[in-house]
Amino acid sequence: MKYKTGSFVAFVAMLALLTPYVSEADATSTQADLQAQIDQQNSQIAQLNSEIAQYQTQLDATDEKKQTLQNTLNQISLSLKKTSSSINLSQAQISATELQIQQLAAAITVKQASIQSDEAALGESIRSLAQAQSQPLISQLLSDENISVIWTDIDNEVALRDAFHSQLNALVAAQQQLASSKATQETKQQQLVAHQQALKVQQGSLTATKLAQSDLLSQTKAQEANYQAIIAQKKAQEASFEQALINLKAADNQQVTFGEITPASPGILQWPIAGNITISQFFGNTQFADAHQALYSGHGHDGLDITAHIGTPVHAALSGTIIGTGNTDATPGCKGGSFGKWVMIQHDDGLNTMYAHLSQISVNQGQSVATGDVIGYSGETGYATGPHLHFGVYVSAVTQIVPLGQITKGNSPCSKAIMPVPPVSGYLNPLNYLPATAYKTL
Repeated sequence: MKYKTGSFVAFVAMLALLTPYVSEADATSTQADLQAQIDQQNSQIAQLNSEIAQYQTQLDATDEKKQTLQNTLNQISLSLKKTSSSINLSQAQISATELQIQQLAAAITVKQASIQSDEAALGESIRSLAQAQSQPLISQLLSDENISVIWTDIDNEVALRDAFHSQLNALVAAQQQLASSKATQETKQQQLVAHQQALKVQQGSLTATKLAQSDLLSQTKAQEANYQAIIAQKKAQEASFEQALINLKAADNQQVTFGEITPASPGILQWPIAGNITISQFFGNTQFADAHQALYSGHGHDGLDITAHIGTPVHAALSGTIIGTGNTDATPGCKGGSFGKWVMIQHDDGLNTMYAHLSQISVNQGQSVATGDVIGYSGETGYATGPHLHFGVYVSAVTQIVPLGQITKGNSPCSKAIMPVPPVSGYLNPLNYLPATAYKTL
């Protein structure tokens, strides 16, 4: 191929005309608008985080006050406000993530246009280079009029080769950047899905809290005397239920064999409550537990009590199958005297986990759950005189879900209440299986 003087410059100009037009001004304007919206969402997120922290501080303060109807209603009201703010926070985070995805999509569109432009130019370069290489150098020497034109043609061909390699490298870099942008977009989409799942959990928490407040107002008719009477009734029922458990110890002498007990190892189970953990009652009659007045005097406590405001999501401590749910408050004469609303999960490692005093149950018998799934929301149903989660760990092989009286042969008000019932040897200390996480005590 023979180049005339200035032909390469003209060729490059021709390639420029082939380049698709992309408005950088429009792209910049779109990016700026999206960034302004993202900044606004981030400002709202910061404000909501501040509100949530304030509500938590107020909730902590109400915990220290005397237990009265008004204080309990204040706690529930604060829980409602905190949950509502948490829902708004999730929605703001979702909106911010969506805007970031839009911003990224706009950048990807610009990059794709740039790649198409490079591909068009590269195609012309390849075709021109192929034409130049198809004619032997000796043919070019014989056809050129003078030696200076020959060297000019050679220089132009070298420049064309360099332009080709430069364009090729730019195209590869652009493609890599696009692939990276796509990966980032996919990550943001996954974050959006996680936000939506968190929003559903918070909505469930809000519903549970509202129901608890409505139920309390219905029971007390907004009168302090009625509320204190309910507390007194719960304490009386608690004593009755505790006596039933003592009878259970005497009636059920079944012993657990060594092979039926899952060896203790911290971290087999996960904490059923997220965030900071505060324990109000420990397990059993261990030397450490006996030092805490919250422990049932002399009889041993069959689980771990974790403080949690009404409506706090309760998570499965390990994957497994829901083998039972129930509400002992629905048993005539047992209202306020046992586990209240409860869930039990059977795990593949020989353990069962028990979750009691819930305000709402979110699973059904026979359902499979994964570690961390929300199975319900904390409350103070049953013999709870304050919001908390009763968390128990039982030996699967010796645990039955039956009316309590079937084992105790007693006539306590809760004898007909259906609940998980293991022998005394079937209770395990949850702290032996939970992560060695720092926790507070009351």
